[in-house]
Amino acid sequence: MASPHLTLDRVSCALPDGSLLFSDLSESFDLRRTGLVGRNGVGKSVLARILAGELAPGSGRCVRSGPVHLLAQQVTPSDGATVASLAGVQPTLRALARIEAGSTDPADFDAVGDRWDMPQRLREALARHGLDHLHAEQPARQLSGGEAMRVALVGAFLSGADFLILDEPSNHLDRPSRQALIEQLRQWPRGLIAISHDRQLLDTMDRIVELSPLGLHSYGGNHNFYVQAKAQERQSALDHLAHCRQERQRTDQALRQQRERQERRQARGHKSRQDANQAKILLDRQMERSESTTARLQQQHTATRQALTQRVREAAQQVEQDAPIVLLAPVSPNAAPRLVAELVDVELPRVQGPTRHVNLSLGGRQRVGIVGPNGCGKSTLLQVLAGQLQPLSGTCRVTPATSYLDQRLSHVAADQSVIEQLQTVNRKASQAELRTRLAQLGLGARDVDIPSGQLSGGERLKAALACALYADPPPQLLLLDEPGNHLDLPSLQALEAVLRSYEGALVVVSHDDQLLDGIRAMDRLVATDNGWHRSTEAVPQ
Repeated sequence: MASPHLTLDRVSCALPDGSLLFSDLSESFDLRRTGLVGRNGVGKSVLARILAGELAPGSGRCVRSGPVHLLAQQVTPSDGATVASLAGVQPTLRALARIEAGSTDPADFDAVGDRWDMPQRLREALARHGLDHLHAEQPARQLSGGEAMRVALVGAFLSGADFLILDEPSNHLDRPSRQALIEQLRQWPRGLIAISHDRQLLDTMDRIVELSPLGLHSYGGNHNFYVQAKAQERQSALDHLAHCRQERQRTDQALRQQRERQERRQARGHKSRQDANQAKILLDRQMERSESTTARLQQQHTATRQALTQRVREAAQQVEQDAPIVLLAPVSPNAAPRLVAELVDVELPRVQGPTRHVNLSLGGRQRVGIVGPNGCGKSTLLQVLAGQLQPLSGTCRVTPATSYLDQRLSHVAADQSVIEQLQTVNRKASQAELRTRLAQLGLGARDVDIPSGQLSGGERLKAALACALYADPPPQLLLLDEPGNHLDLPSLQALEAVLRSYEGALVVVSHDDQLLDGIRAMDRLVATDNGWHRSTEAVPQ
Protein backbone atom coordinates (compact mmCIF):
# COMPACT_ATOMS: atom_id res chain seq x y z
CA MET A 1 0.00 0.00 0.00
CA ALA A 2 1.36 3.43 -0.97
CA SER A 3 2.15 5.90 1.80
CA PRO A 4 -0.64 8.42 2.51
CA HIS A 5 -0.21 11.70 0.71
CA LEU A 6 -2.06 14.91 -0.14
CA THR A 7 -0.97 17.11 -3.04
CA LEU A 8 -2.04 20.64 -3.93
CA ASP A 9 -1.49 21.51 -7.59
CA ARG A 10 -1.73 25.25 -8.36
CA VAL A 11 -4.80 25.68 -6.14
CA SER A 12 -6.58 29.03 -5.94
CA CYS A 13 -9.65 30.20 -4.03
CA ALA A 14 -11.70 33.41 -4.13
CA LEU A 15 -14.08 34.84 -1.52
CA PRO A 16 -17.80 35.33 -2.30
CA ASP A 17 -17.15 39.01 -3.09
CA GLY A 18 -14.65 37.99 -5.78
CA SER A 19 -11.48 38.96 -3.93
CA LEU A 20 -8.68 36.40 -4.06
CA LEU A 21 -8.00 34.56 -0.79
CA PHE A 22 -4.96 32.66 -2.07
CA SER A 23 -3.65 31.55 -5.45
CA ASP A 24 -1.29 29.10 -7.15
CA LEU A 25 -0.66 26.96 -4.05
CA SER A 26 1.40 23.84 -4.68
CA GLU A 27 2.59 21.58 -1.87
CA SER A 28 2.81 17.89 -0.96
CA PHE A 29 1.95 16.46 2.46
CA ASP A 30 3.23 13.02 3.46
CA LEU A 31 3.85 11.04 6.65
CA ARG A 32 5.70 13.91 8.27
CA ARG A 33 3.56 15.45 11.01
CA THR A 34 2.88 18.94 9.71
CA GLY A 35 1.84 22.06 11.59
CA LEU A 36 0.00 24.56 9.38
CA VAL A 37 0.35 28.15 10.62
CA GLY A 38 -0.53 31.59 9.32
CA ARG A 39 -2.13 34.84 10.34
CA ASN A 40 -5.83 35.10 11.09
CA GLY A 41 -7.94 35.49 7.97
CA VAL A 42 -5.27 34.23 5.57
CA GLY A 43 -7.40 31.17 4.69
CA LYS A 44 -6.10 28.23 6.76
CA SER A 45 -9.55 26.80 7.53
CA VAL A 46 -10.66 27.23 3.91
CA LEU A 47 -7.51 25.44 2.74
CA ALA A 48 -8.27 22.64 5.21
CA ARG A 49 -11.71 22.16 3.66
CA ILE A 50 -10.17 22.03 0.19
CA LEU A 51 -7.62 19.45 1.36
CA ALA A 52 -10.40 17.36 2.89
CA GLY A 53 -12.55 17.54 -0.24
CA GLU A 54 -15.35 19.50 1.43
CA LEU A 55 -14.76 22.52 -0.81
CA ALA A 56 -13.73 22.65 -4.45
CA PRO A 57 -10.91 25.06 -5.31
CA GLY A 58 -11.59 27.91 -7.70
CA SER A 59 -8.81 26.53 -9.89
CA GLY A 60 -6.18 23.83 -9.65
CA ARG A 61 -6.68 20.43 -8.03
CA CYS A 62 -6.08 18.47 -4.84
CA VAL A 63 -4.99 14.83 -5.12
CA ARG A 64 -5.67 12.46 -2.17
CA SER A 65 -4.30 8.96 -1.67
CA GLY A 66 -7.31 7.95 0.45
CA PRO A 67 -9.94 9.17 2.94
CA VAL A 68 -9.30 12.43 4.77
CA HIS A 69 -10.92 13.28 8.13
CA LEU A 70 -11.32 16.98 8.96
CA LEU A 71 -11.98 18.10 12.52
CA ALA A 72 -13.36 21.63 12.27
CA GLN A 73 -12.33 24.43 14.60
CA GLN A 74 -15.78 24.84 16.13
CA VAL A 75 -17.43 21.71 17.55
CA THR A 76 -21.09 22.66 17.98
CA PRO A 77 -23.43 19.67 18.47
CA SER A 78 -26.70 19.94 16.62
CA ASP A 79 -30.08 19.34 18.23
CA GLY A 80 -30.54 15.62 18.75
CA ALA A 81 -26.82 14.84 18.39
CA THR A 82 -25.37 12.11 20.60
CA VAL A 83 -21.87 11.23 21.73
CA ALA A 84 -21.80 8.58 18.99
CA SER A 85 -22.86 11.00 16.24
CA LEU A 86 -20.39 13.63 17.44
CA ALA A 87 -17.67 10.95 17.17
CA GLY A 88 -18.92 10.05 13.69
CA VAL A 89 -19.64 6.38 14.54
CA GLN A 90 -23.42 6.47 14.97
CA PRO A 91 -24.20 4.99 11.51
CA THR A 92 -21.91 2.03 12.29
CA LEU A 93 -23.40 1.47 15.74
CA ARG A 94 -26.99 1.63 14.48
CA ALA A 95 -26.23 -0.74 11.60
CA LEU A 96 -24.70 -3.17 14.11
CA ALA A 97 -27.80 -2.91 16.28
CA ARG A 98 -30.04 -3.70 13.28
CA ILE A 99 -27.88 -6.71 12.32
CA GLU A 100 -28.03 -7.99 15.90
CA ALA A 101 -31.83 -7.62 15.69
CA GLY A 102 -31.88 -9.83 12.59
CA SER A 103 -31.34 -7.46 9.65
CA THR A 104 -29.88 -8.96 6.47
CA ASP A 105 -29.88 -5.69 4.53
CA PRO A 106 -26.59 -5.44 2.55
CA ALA A 107 -26.51 -1.70 3.29
CA ASP A 108 -26.14 -2.46 7.01
CA PHE A 109 -23.21 -4.79 6.38
CA ASP A 110 -21.61 -2.17 4.14
CA ALA A 111 -22.02 0.43 6.88
CA VAL A 112 -20.24 -1.84 9.36
CA GLY A 113 -17.46 -3.01 7.03
CA ASP A 114 -14.72 -4.53 9.17
CA ARG A 115 -15.60 -2.46 12.27
CA TRP A 116 -17.56 -5.13 14.15
CA ASP A 117 -15.82 -4.15 17.40
CA MET A 118 -16.75 -0.45 17.19
CA PRO A 119 -18.80 -0.40 20.45
CA GLN A 120 -15.79 -1.71 22.38
CA ARG A 121 -13.37 0.57 20.52
CA LEU A 122 -15.54 3.60 21.29
CA ARG A 123 -15.72 2.75 25.00
CA GLU A 124 -11.95 2.24 25.19
CA ALA A 125 -11.22 5.46 23.29
CA LEU A 126 -13.55 7.48 25.53
CA ALA A 127 -11.81 6.03 28.59
CA ARG A 128 -8.37 6.96 27.22
CA HIS A 129 -9.58 10.55 26.89
CA GLY A 130 -10.93 10.63 30.45
CA LEU A 131 -14.52 10.36 29.21
CA ASP A 132 -15.48 6.96 30.57
CA HIS A 133 -18.47 8.62 32.28
CA LEU A 134 -20.05 9.15 28.85
CA HIS A 135 -22.05 6.61 26.83
CA ALA A 136 -22.78 6.42 23.10
CA GLU A 137 -26.41 7.60 23.18
CA GLN A 138 -25.87 10.43 25.67
CA PRO A 139 -27.10 13.80 24.29
CA ALA A 140 -24.14 15.84 23.06
CA ARG A 141 -25.79 19.05 24.26
CA GLN A 142 -24.97 17.97 27.82
CA LEU A 143 -21.24 18.12 27.12
CA SER A 144 -18.96 21.03 28.00
CA GLY A 145 -16.91 22.65 25.26
CA GLY A 146 -13.83 20.67 26.28
CA GLU A 147 -15.75 17.39 26.44
CA ALA A 148 -17.27 18.00 23.00
CA MET A 149 -13.82 18.62 21.51
CA ARG A 150 -12.43 15.46 23.14
CA VAL A 151 -15.32 13.36 21.78
CA ALA A 152 -14.72 14.81 18.29
CA LEU A 153 -11.03 13.92 18.64
CA VAL A 154 -12.02 10.36 19.59
CA GLY A 155 -13.98 10.22 16.34
CA ALA A 156 -10.96 11.47 14.37
CA PHE A 157 -8.71 8.74 15.77
CA LEU A 158 -11.38 6.08 15.15
CA SER A 159 -11.97 7.23 11.57
CA GLY A 160 -9.20 5.11 10.04
CA ALA A 161 -8.51 7.91 7.57
CA ASP A 162 -5.31 8.18 5.57
CA PHE A 163 -5.00 11.78 6.72
CA LEU A 164 -6.19 13.70 9.76
CA ILE A 165 -6.61 17.45 9.41
CA LEU A 166 -7.21 19.01 12.83
CA ASP A 167 -8.19 22.69 12.95
CA GLU A 168 -7.13 24.17 16.33
CA PRO A 169 -7.58 20.81 18.13
CA SER A 170 -6.24 22.00 21.50
CA ASN A 171 -8.72 24.87 21.88
CA HIS A 172 -10.93 24.38 24.97
CA LEU A 173 -8.81 21.44 26.21
CA ASP A 174 -7.46 21.50 29.75
CA ARG A 175 -3.81 20.76 30.50
CA PRO A 176 -4.09 16.96 30.92
CA SER A 177 -6.22 16.69 27.77
CA ARG A 178 -3.72 18.76 25.79
CA GLN A 179 -0.89 16.50 26.88
CA ALA A 180 -2.94 13.39 26.05
CA LEU A 181 -3.67 14.84 22.59
CA ILE A 182 0.02 15.48 21.96
CA GLU A 183 0.88 11.89 22.92
CA GLN A 184 -1.81 10.48 20.63
CA LEU A 185 -0.60 12.61 17.73
CA ARG A 186 2.92 11.30 18.30
CA GLN A 187 1.57 7.76 17.94
CA TRP A 188 -0.69 8.45 14.93
CA PRO A 189 0.77 6.25 12.14
CA ARG A 190 -0.64 8.02 9.09
CA GLY A 191 -0.76 11.53 7.63
CA LEU A 192 -1.41 14.49 9.91
CA ILE A 193 -1.91 18.24 9.42
CA ALA A 194 -2.52 20.27 12.58
CA ILE A 195 -3.68 23.86 12.13
CA SER A 196 -2.69 25.41 15.41
CA HIS A 197 -1.21 28.30 17.36
CA ASP A 198 -0.43 26.00 20.32
CA ARG A 199 3.34 26.34 20.68
CA GLN A 200 3.68 23.19 22.76
CA LEU A 201 1.80 21.14 20.16
CA LEU A 202 3.68 22.72 17.24
CA ASP A 203 7.00 21.84 18.86
CA THR A 204 6.11 18.16 18.39
CA MET A 205 5.63 18.52 14.64
CA ASP A 206 8.19 17.30 12.07
CA ARG A 207 7.80 20.44 9.99
CA ILE A 208 5.89 23.72 9.85
CA VAL A 209 4.14 24.97 6.71
CA GLU A 210 3.17 28.63 6.69
CA LEU A 211 0.31 30.07 4.63
CA SER A 212 0.76 33.76 3.86
CA PRO A 213 -0.27 36.19 1.10
CA LEU A 214 2.93 35.07 -0.65
CA GLY A 215 1.81 31.41 -0.74
CA LEU A 216 2.89 28.26 1.13
CA HIS A 217 6.39 27.96 2.56
CA SER A 218 7.68 24.78 4.21
CA TYR A 219 10.13 24.86 7.14
CA GLY A 220 11.89 21.58 7.91
CA GLY A 221 11.61 21.60 11.67
CA ASN A 222 9.36 22.22 14.66
CA HIS A 223 8.00 25.53 15.94
CA ASN A 224 11.24 26.67 17.57
CA PHE A 225 13.07 26.08 14.29
CA TYR A 226 10.33 27.97 12.44
CA VAL A 227 10.57 30.99 14.78
CA GLN A 228 14.33 31.20 14.31
CA ALA A 229 14.06 30.80 10.54
CA LYS A 230 11.35 33.48 10.35
CA ALA A 231 13.48 35.90 12.34
CA GLN A 232 16.39 35.34 9.94
CA GLU A 233 14.07 35.72 6.94
CA ARG A 234 12.67 38.98 8.25
CA GLN A 235 16.13 40.41 8.90
CA SER A 236 17.22 39.35 5.40
CA ALA A 237 14.08 40.94 3.93
CA LEU A 238 14.77 44.19 5.82
CA ASP A 239 18.41 44.18 4.65
CA HIS A 240 17.30 43.52 1.06
CA LEU A 241 14.74 46.35 1.22
CA ALA A 242 17.39 48.76 2.55
CA HIS A 243 19.79 47.68 -0.22
CA CYS A 244 17.13 48.20 -2.92
CA ARG A 245 16.30 51.66 -1.58
CA GLN A 246 19.99 52.63 -1.45
CA GLU A 247 20.50 51.35 -5.00
CA ARG A 248 17.54 53.38 -6.21
CA GLN A 249 18.89 56.46 -4.44
CA ARG A 250 22.38 56.05 -5.95
CA THR A 251 20.94 55.42 -9.41
CA ASP A 252 18.63 58.44 -9.10
CA GLN A 253 21.64 60.59 -8.30
CA ALA A 254 23.66 59.18 -11.23
CA LEU A 255 20.75 59.64 -13.64
CA ARG A 256 20.20 63.19 -12.42
CA GLN A 257 23.88 64.03 -13.00
CA GLN A 258 23.76 62.44 -16.46
CA ARG A 259 20.63 64.42 -17.32
CA GLU A 260 22.22 67.66 -16.13
CA ARG A 261 25.33 67.02 -18.27
CA GLN A 262 23.11 66.39 -21.30
CA GLU A 263 21.15 69.58 -20.62
CA ARG A 264 24.41 71.58 -20.40
CA ARG A 265 25.61 70.10 -23.70
CA GLN A 266 22.25 70.93 -25.28
CA ALA A 267 22.42 74.50 -23.95
CA ARG A 268 25.92 74.92 -25.41
CA GLY A 269 24.60 73.54 -28.70
CA HIS A 270 21.83 76.16 -28.75
CA LYS A 271 24.36 78.93 -28.14
CA SER A 272 26.72 77.57 -30.81
CA ARG A 273 23.84 77.43 -33.28
CA GLN A 274 23.12 81.09 -32.70
CA ASP A 275 26.78 82.08 -33.10
CA ALA A 276 27.77 79.62 -35.88
CA ASN A 277 28.16 80.57 -39.52
CA GLN A 278 27.15 77.10 -40.79
CA ALA A 279 24.38 76.29 -43.19
CA LYS A 280 20.93 76.20 -41.52
CA ILE A 281 20.27 72.64 -42.67
CA LEU A 282 23.39 71.37 -40.89
CA LEU A 283 22.53 73.22 -37.70
CA ASP A 284 18.98 71.82 -37.77
CA ARG A 285 20.33 68.27 -38.10
CA GLN A 286 22.63 68.78 -35.10
CA MET A 287 19.66 70.08 -33.11
CA GLU A 288 17.53 67.07 -34.06
CA ARG A 289 20.27 64.63 -33.04
CA SER A 290 20.67 66.40 -29.70
CA GLU A 291 16.93 66.35 -28.98
CA SER A 292 16.71 62.69 -30.05
CA THR A 293 19.55 61.81 -27.67
CA THR A 294 17.81 63.69 -24.85
CA ALA A 295 14.52 61.88 -25.51
CA ARG A 296 16.21 58.45 -25.56
CA LEU A 297 18.04 59.32 -22.36
CA GLN A 298 14.78 60.34 -20.69
CA GLN A 299 13.13 57.06 -21.73
CA GLN A 300 16.09 55.07 -20.40
CA HIS A 301 15.98 56.99 -17.12
CA THR A 302 12.23 56.40 -16.76
CA ALA A 303 12.55 52.66 -17.49
CA THR A 304 15.49 52.29 -15.10
CA ARG A 305 13.70 54.07 -12.27
CA GLN A 306 10.49 52.06 -12.82
CA ALA A 307 12.48 48.82 -12.61
CA LEU A 308 14.19 49.94 -9.40
CA THR A 309 10.88 51.09 -7.90
CA GLN A 310 9.37 47.67 -8.69
CA ARG A 311 12.31 45.99 -6.92
CA VAL A 312 11.72 48.21 -3.88
CA ARG A 313 7.99 47.41 -3.97
CA GLU A 314 8.62 43.65 -4.12
CA ALA A 315 11.17 43.87 -1.30
CA ALA A 316 8.67 45.88 0.78
CA GLN A 317 5.99 43.21 0.23
CA GLN A 318 8.32 40.60 1.71
CA VAL A 319 8.69 42.78 4.81
CA GLU A 320 5.03 43.84 5.08
CA GLN A 321 3.66 40.30 5.15
CA ASP A 322 5.71 39.77 8.32
CA ALA A 323 4.87 43.16 9.84
CA PRO A 324 4.29 42.85 13.60
CA ILE A 325 0.78 42.90 15.03
CA VAL A 326 0.39 45.93 17.31
CA LEU A 327 -2.11 46.04 20.15
CA LEU A 328 -1.77 49.33 21.99
CA ALA A 329 -2.10 49.39 25.77
CA PRO A 330 -5.16 51.34 26.95
CA VAL A 331 -4.73 54.56 28.85
CA SER A 332 -4.14 53.64 32.49
CA PRO A 333 -6.95 54.22 34.96
CA ASN A 334 -6.28 57.48 36.79
CA ALA A 335 -5.87 55.93 40.21
CA ALA A 336 -6.03 52.19 40.66
CA PRO A 337 -8.56 51.40 43.41
CA ARG A 338 -7.31 49.39 46.35
CA LEU A 339 -9.96 46.73 45.72
CA VAL A 340 -11.79 46.03 42.43
CA ALA A 341 -13.47 42.73 43.33
CA GLU A 342 -14.29 40.74 46.44
CA LEU A 343 -16.07 37.39 46.77
CA VAL A 344 -16.89 36.31 50.30
CA ASP A 345 -18.20 32.77 50.94
CA VAL A 346 -19.65 32.68 47.42
CA GLU A 347 -21.40 29.54 46.18
CA LEU A 348 -21.18 29.30 42.40
CA PRO A 349 -24.21 28.18 40.39
CA ARG A 350 -24.03 25.18 38.02
CA VAL A 351 -20.85 23.85 39.69
CA GLN A 352 -20.64 20.55 41.52
CA GLY A 353 -17.94 19.47 43.95
CA PRO A 354 -15.57 21.43 46.20
CA THR A 355 -14.90 24.22 43.66
CA ARG A 356 -18.46 25.53 43.96
CA HIS A 357 -17.33 27.55 47.01
CA VAL A 358 -14.86 30.40 46.53
CA ASN A 359 -13.35 33.37 48.35
CA LEU A 360 -11.40 35.90 46.32
CA SER A 361 -10.15 39.48 46.58
CA LEU A 362 -8.51 41.43 43.76
CA GLY A 363 -6.41 44.56 44.10
CA GLY A 364 -6.42 47.39 41.57
CA ARG A 365 -3.40 46.18 39.56
CA GLN A 366 -3.37 42.51 40.42
CA ARG A 367 -3.25 39.81 37.72
CA VAL A 368 -4.51 36.29 38.37
CA GLY A 369 -4.43 33.20 36.17
CA ILE A 370 -7.27 30.72 36.77
CA VAL A 371 -6.36 27.13 35.92
CA GLY A 372 -8.00 23.76 36.31
CA PRO A 373 -9.64 20.90 34.42
CA ASN A 374 -12.67 21.28 32.17
CA GLY A 375 -15.92 21.54 34.10
CA CYS A 376 -14.47 22.77 37.43
CA GLY A 377 -16.23 26.16 37.22
CA LYS A 378 -13.60 28.53 35.79
CA SER A 379 -15.94 30.15 33.24
CA THR A 380 -18.77 30.27 35.79
CA LEU A 381 -16.48 32.14 38.20
CA LEU A 382 -15.77 34.75 35.51
CA GLN A 383 -19.48 35.09 34.75
CA VAL A 384 -20.18 35.77 38.44
CA LEU A 385 -17.41 38.39 38.52
CA ALA A 386 -18.86 39.93 35.34
CA GLY A 387 -22.35 40.10 36.86
CA GLN A 388 -23.84 37.75 34.26
CA LEU A 389 -24.63 35.10 36.90
CA GLN A 390 -25.72 35.59 40.47
CA PRO A 391 -24.11 33.49 43.22
CA LEU A 392 -26.34 31.04 45.07
CA SER A 393 -25.09 32.50 48.35
CA GLY A 394 -22.39 34.77 49.70
CA THR A 395 -21.35 38.32 48.88
CA CYS A 396 -20.02 39.55 45.53
CA ARG A 397 -18.72 43.12 45.13
CA VAL A 398 -17.13 44.09 41.79
CA THR A 399 -16.22 47.45 40.24
CA PRO A 400 -18.69 48.50 37.53
CA ALA A 401 -15.73 49.38 35.26
CA THR A 402 -15.39 45.73 34.23
CA SER A 403 -14.98 44.24 30.76
CA TYR A 404 -15.54 40.53 30.09
CA LEU A 405 -14.66 38.46 27.01
CA ASP A 406 -16.20 35.00 27.05
CA GLN A 407 -15.02 32.08 24.92
CA ARG A 408 -17.81 32.50 22.38
CA LEU A 409 -17.30 36.28 22.09
CA SER A 410 -21.05 36.61 22.54
CA HIS A 411 -20.92 40.40 23.02
CA VAL A 412 -19.59 40.85 19.46
CA ALA A 413 -22.68 41.57 17.36
CA ALA A 414 -22.50 39.38 14.26
CA ASP A 415 -24.66 41.76 12.20
CA GLN A 416 -22.60 44.90 12.99
CA SER A 417 -19.20 45.91 11.67
CA VAL A 418 -16.16 46.17 13.93
CA ILE A 419 -15.82 49.92 13.41
CA GLU A 420 -19.48 50.48 14.35
CA GLN A 421 -19.07 48.54 17.60
CA LEU A 422 -15.79 50.23 18.49
CA GLN A 423 -17.30 53.68 17.92
CA THR A 424 -20.14 52.74 20.28
CA VAL A 425 -17.73 52.23 23.20
CA ASN A 426 -15.32 55.06 22.29
CA ARG A 427 -16.97 58.27 21.11
CA LYS A 428 -13.96 60.51 21.78
CA ALA A 429 -11.47 59.06 19.29
CA SER A 430 -11.94 59.88 15.61
CA GLN A 431 -12.93 57.15 13.18
CA ALA A 432 -9.56 57.56 11.45
CA GLU A 433 -7.72 56.92 14.73
CA LEU A 434 -9.85 53.86 15.50
CA ARG A 435 -9.30 52.48 11.99
CA THR A 436 -5.55 52.95 12.43
CA ARG A 437 -5.61 50.98 15.67
CA LEU A 438 -7.61 48.19 14.02
CA ALA A 439 -5.21 48.14 11.06
CA GLN A 440 -2.31 47.71 13.50
CA LEU A 441 -4.16 44.64 14.75
CA GLY A 442 -4.17 43.24 11.23
CA LEU A 443 -7.81 44.18 10.53
CA GLY A 444 -7.88 45.96 7.18
CA ALA A 445 -10.51 48.26 5.70
CA ARG A 446 -12.58 45.37 4.33
CA ASP A 447 -12.47 43.48 7.66
CA VAL A 448 -13.70 46.40 9.79
CA ASP A 449 -16.57 47.36 7.46
CA ILE A 450 -18.23 43.97 6.90
CA PRO A 451 -20.56 42.31 9.47
CA SER A 452 -18.47 40.77 12.25
CA GLY A 453 -20.13 37.40 11.71
CA GLN A 454 -18.21 37.07 8.42
CA LEU A 455 -14.81 37.29 10.15
CA SER A 456 -12.65 34.34 11.15
CA GLY A 457 -12.46 33.29 14.80
CA GLY A 458 -9.13 35.04 15.27
CA GLU A 459 -10.34 38.23 13.60
CA ARG A 460 -13.44 38.31 15.82
CA LEU A 461 -11.27 37.88 18.90
CA LYS A 462 -9.09 40.81 17.81
CA ALA A 463 -12.24 42.89 17.34
CA ALA A 464 -13.47 41.91 20.81
CA LEU A 465 -10.11 42.80 22.36
CA ALA A 466 -10.14 46.16 20.59
CA CYS A 467 -13.64 46.95 21.89
CA ALA A 468 -12.57 46.03 25.44
CA LEU A 469 -9.16 47.70 25.56
CA TYR A 470 -9.92 50.78 23.45
CA ALA A 471 -13.14 51.65 25.26
CA ASP A 472 -13.40 55.10 26.82
CA PRO A 473 -12.93 54.97 29.73
CA PRO A 474 -10.83 51.78 29.77
CA PRO A 475 -11.84 49.02 32.19
CA GLN A 476 -10.37 48.79 35.68
CA LEU A 477 -10.97 45.02 35.70
CA LEU A 478 -10.47 42.87 32.60
CA LEU A 479 -11.86 39.30 32.58
CA LEU A 480 -10.64 37.04 29.77
CA ASP A 481 -11.80 33.45 29.19
CA GLU A 482 -9.24 31.57 27.07
CA PRO A 483 -8.11 34.67 25.12
CA GLY A 484 -5.45 32.69 23.26
CA ASN A 485 -8.02 30.53 21.46
CA HIS A 486 -8.15 31.30 17.73
CA LEU A 487 -5.29 33.83 17.80
CA ASP A 488 -2.39 33.38 15.41
CA LEU A 489 1.15 33.34 16.80
CA PRO A 490 2.03 37.01 16.09
CA SER A 491 -1.29 38.09 17.65
CA LEU A 492 -0.59 35.94 20.72
CA GLN A 493 2.73 37.69 21.19
CA ALA A 494 1.02 41.09 20.77
CA LEU A 495 -1.65 40.06 23.31
CA GLU A 496 1.02 39.06 25.83
CA ALA A 497 2.85 42.35 25.31
CA VAL A 498 -0.22 44.56 25.83
CA LEU A 499 -1.47 42.62 28.85
CA ARG A 500 1.96 42.97 30.44
CA SER A 501 1.63 46.76 30.14
CA TYR A 502 -2.07 46.90 31.12
CA GLU A 503 -2.26 48.59 34.53
CA GLY A 504 -5.74 47.55 35.58
CA ALA A 505 -6.67 44.33 37.36
CA LEU A 506 -6.60 41.23 35.19
CA VAL A 507 -8.17 37.77 35.57
CA VAL A 508 -7.39 35.26 32.81
CA VAL A 509 -8.68 31.71 32.41
CA SER A 510 -6.19 29.74 30.32
CA HIS A 511 -4.68 26.30 29.88
CA ASP A 512 -1.64 27.87 28.19
CA ASP A 513 1.14 28.20 30.76
CA GLN A 514 3.29 30.12 28.28
CA LEU A 515 0.58 32.76 27.90
CA LEU A 516 0.09 33.12 31.67
CA ASP A 517 3.84 33.40 32.15
CA GLY A 518 4.04 35.88 29.27
CA ILE A 519 1.50 38.25 30.87
CA ARG A 520 3.20 38.01 34.31
CA ALA A 521 0.17 36.37 35.97
CA MET A 522 2.13 35.50 39.09
CA ASP A 523 -0.98 34.75 41.17
CA ARG A 524 -2.75 31.54 40.24
CA LEU A 525 -6.15 30.35 41.41
CA VAL A 526 -6.01 26.58 40.91
CA ALA A 527 -8.97 24.19 40.98
CA THR A 528 -8.07 21.11 43.04
CA ASP A 529 -9.91 18.14 44.54
CA ASN A 530 -10.05 20.13 47.78
CA GLY A 531 -11.42 23.31 46.24
CA TRP A 532 -9.75 26.48 44.99
CA HIS A 533 -6.13 26.97 45.98
CA ARG A 534 -4.28 30.29 45.69
CA SER A 535 -0.60 30.03 44.74
CA THR A 536 2.19 32.23 43.46
CA GLU A 537 4.10 31.14 40.36
CA ALA A 538 7.71 32.03 39.71
CA VAL A 539 7.20 33.82 36.43
CA PRO A 540 10.36 34.42 34.33
CA GLN A 541 11.23 38.08 33.75
